[in-house]
Amino acid sequence: MTAGGPWGNGGGDPAGGLTDRLTDLVQTLRAHGLRIGPGESVDAAAVLEVLGLDDRERVREGLAAALLHQEAQRAVFDPVFDLYFPLAVGAPRTPGADRDDLRERLAAALAADDRAALARLAAEAVDSLGGYGSVPGSDGFSAHQTLDRLRPQTLLARVRSTLGRGTEGRADFTDRLTDDEIRRRIEAFRAQVGTEARRRVAERRGADEIARRAVRPTADRVDFLVAGRAQLDELRRTVQPLARRLATRLAARRRRAARGRIDLRRTLRGSLSTGGVPMRPVLRRRRPARPELVLLCDVSGSVAGFANFTMLLVQALHDQFAKVRVFAFVNRVDEVTALLRPGAADPAGLGDRIAARAAVTGRHGSSDYGTALGEFAEFHLDAVGPRTAVFVLGDARTNMSDPNLPALRRIAERARRVYWLNPEPVSQWATGDSAALDYAELVEMHVCRNAHQLTGLVARLLPI
Repeated sequence: MTAGGPWGNGGGDPAGGLTDRLTDLVQTLRAHGLRIGPGESVDAAAVLEVLGLDDRERVREGLAAALLHQEAQRAVFDPVFDLYFPLAVGAPRTPGADRDDLRERLAAALAADDRAALARLAAEAVDSLGGYGSVPGSDGFSAHQTLDRLRPQTLLARVRSTLGRGTEGRADFTDRLTDDEIRRRIEAFRAQVGTEARRRVAERRGADEIARRAVRPTADRVDFLVAGRAQLDELRRTVQPLARRLATRLAARRRRAARGRIDLRRTLRGSLSTGGVPMRPVLRRRRPARPELVLLCDVSGSVAGFANFTMLLVQALHDQFAKVRVFAFVNRVDEVTALLRPGAADPAGLGDRIAARAAVTGRHGSSDYGTALGEFAEFHLDAVGPRTAVFVLGDARTNMSDPNLPALRRIAERARRVYWLNPEPVSQWATGDSAALDYAELVEMHVCRNAHQLTGLVARLLPI
């Protein structure tokens, strides 16, 4: 990144390297899972040509309109845009500013909602409070350290007083609205500090590295095991559009398979009329039947989010299968197919419905794969047949109990295919109480850590 960027103070050609910046922006967004084709890239270049570089926020909105397909993608786009099209470029400008003076000026800017002043204060705060390391000028910058020292969240009362809302007799409703507005301004300032710290680090280490490490991924690439409630809620909202795309891929795969392979005997017989030249290949037509699907899901602890999302996705895809049956377990197995019927209840409440209405736990609440597999093989094996694909969802951690390999072997012998989707990386399969490697000797086990991997595995592994 060169000094004197589009909105920097260093002079030079403001459009210098603009094509490279746009190309890097698009490549980074693709690396984060955004689907951006050549058409969108051409549109983005046209946006820059039409809008120019006079108004940075207008450029941001123009590029977002050209490149993005849904509002949720702004969470990835905005921080990446800030890295490749920064507000300013250059070394720290005002190191050593007094903390109390910064807080006074910040309170005044928050009260006035002066966005230009807030942007300047964010840069000044990072310069003065966010640097770390032993090299003069700092080895790096930390937004967390800056905010921890500046503590903008403690300015609420001071800003309210400046706005004249601290007097007696004020309306409680008006006061709450004022407080909400002040909190919104403080959160916006905190975001500006984060942006400024990333920009400074990007100047030292390169925008590509910071974009790869410091930008939050889209919901479909968030690790199931660390996803928070908000991210799981966002994933649930994507189930229906994701299922539609996946159903299109499965239908196309089924159509290709229906064409069949060349029937060599019939082709050669037909070539007698053309002197032995096989002008018209004869295909051995297939009539693929829709597969039956059984899900066997661990709904305990941290893997519950992974299992719940997978169950919702499969239910949304039910038209692609001849039959779908879903079983949940912690240390006992119970069928929960009825709890997944469309319209039964809201998707967010699936976990609570399973806990309240299904018998998935016994005397203790810890996972017991051996007991669960044994119960399934003994009481529910009629759900599995020669056309059935069985997907087992779970981390294969047995809490030091017997993994009951014979039960899994019985299931595998009866099913057409058995696949185990494990949300843990391969490096953890042989650690602690994990029986993943033992199970992997009997059935195919695949790492499945996020929704992006899950959809790819479902599309690739399902029989046709």
